[in-house]
Amino acid sequence: MNFLILILIPIIVGVYAQMRISSAYAKNSQIRSRAGYTGAQAARAVLDSAGITDVSIEKIGGHLSDHYDPTRKVLALSAENYDGTSLAAIGVAAHEAGHAIQHAQGYAPLKLRMSLIPITTFASQLLPIVMLGGFFLFHSYTAIWLGIAIYLVLTIFQLVTLPVEFNASERAKRRLSALGLADGEEISGVEETLDAAAFTYVAAFISSLGWLLYLVSMTRER
Repeated sequence: MNFLILILIPIIVGVYAQMRISSAYAKNSQIRSRAGYTGAQAARAVLDSAGITDVSIEKIGGHLSDHYDPTRKVLALSAENYDGTSLAAIGVAAHEAGHAIQHAQGYAPLKLRMSLIPITTFASQLLPIVMLGGFFLFHSYTAIWLGIAIYLVLTIFQLVTLPVEFNASERAKRRLSALGLADGEEISGVEETLDAAAFTYVAAFISSLGWLLYLVSMTRER
């Protein structure tokens, strides 16, 4: 029963989250914004409106691989969003610009998230070794506790990520509206795309929390 509730249900939520973002992005990537700005132009407009001039915008490969790199101050947009003029493109671009604004303004949750990246990266790399080599093959009590420690780190990271992502989306919607890059009707399309993207982070948090609670429950059964 614990496995069903804590593992299978989060998996279903994760699949739904991916289906939702794929559907919302596909739908709104077909709707051209009336202002006609590309994602790159929208991102630059948002950055300029916040007085940020030291962040570069680059085109990268991949699908929905868009991100902001605070260490290099680079806003990286996938080709479809860099060159695209759709509601999805300008929404995603403005969202990443929102992260750059957070960085420039010293947004506390972003600073905390950045500080957690090294230990989270280490935990993610260690997880397959612990879960496959230790837990599943040997059912080691030590491996279970290592798994708990790893998922505790991942769960905290995912929890801290939530306000960072939701805040960036709110900033994006406000800036696009204020700059006239999306009117009231278009904002709903932008919002649909960004809300679907944000739900993937909620699903990731639920998944990490589910595994954490499941491993904790195993210690009580021994």
